[in-house]
This record gives sequence, C-alpha cells and structure tokens, in this order.
Amino acid sequence: MNRFHVHLNVADLASSIRFYNELFATAPSVQKDDYAKWMLEDPRINFAISSTGRAVGVDHLGLQVDSGNELTALGRRLDAAGGTVAPEAAAVCCYAQSDKLWTEDPQGVRWESFHTFGESTTYYDPEVGCAGEGTVACAPTAQAQPVAAACCASSCG
Repeated sequence: MNRFHVHLNVADLASSIRFYNELFATAPSVQKDDYAKWMLEDPRINFAISSTGRAVGVDHLGLQVDSGNELTALGRRLDAAGGTVAPEAAAVCCYAQSDKLWTEDPQGVRWESFHTFGESTTYYDPEVGCAGEGTVACAPTAQAQPVAAACCASSCG
C-alpha cells in the first residue's frame, strides 16, 4: 500500500482550501471548481475535498496503490476480510482514471481501494456508468448513499 486516502465533502470549498493550504503548508496538487486534492509525503496521504452536494463530513476512506498487481493483491485481502468487494474498472472520478475496488467495513464505513493510471478533464463521466451496479458499490448504505458515488456523482443506487 502506497498512500492512505481520505475524502471529505465540504460546504465551502474556497474556505476549506485556505484552511488545508495552511494546515499542510502547501497548495493542492489538483484544484478545480468543485474539488481539491493534496498528495502529501509527510504524512503520506491522498487527501481530497469536494463540494458536490453530498452530506458534509467524511465521505470515505481508502488505499491508493501504485499498480494493478498491488490492487489485485489488496482485493484478495479485502475478500479474506469478509466484506462484499465491488470492482469498478476504468472509472472516471475525481479528475482521474482509476481501477477501483469498493467495500464497507462492519460499521458501514465505505472504503475505496484504487490504482490511478490517468487524468480526466471531468469530475465524473456518466458515460462510463457504474461498474458495480447491483453490488455493494451501488447498493444504498445505512445512510442511503451509494458506495460508488462516494467519489463520483454517479447515477447508481
């Protein structure tokens, strides 16, 4: 595993960017009208915020890996942990292209494991759809929010 991932939903992106710029002592590596991401080395984290209309607060946690092989190995560990794992191949999400695995822990916390292999000019691509439709990735959680939509404004659910 190469980097821990945290994604927060925020009500005011501009004030949140100012706050996190000061906290992390650096500007975001990606900044859009509805999204910002800091790829920090100390601590090693992919920290993202967005203002896409979802409930304010922690949206999901995750693990970002450097290769497809590492994602496959992580998928085996997720399977062994006992949760339902829903793959989402070639997802366009958060201005990136990634292969993903979605699951929930026993408390219902959404986890996104992913390997990013490209950039995107859009936050989400509705043409790609939801690869996990009918699985945990697109099933309503206890909070009635689709797991796959944790990062993206997908039409799942």
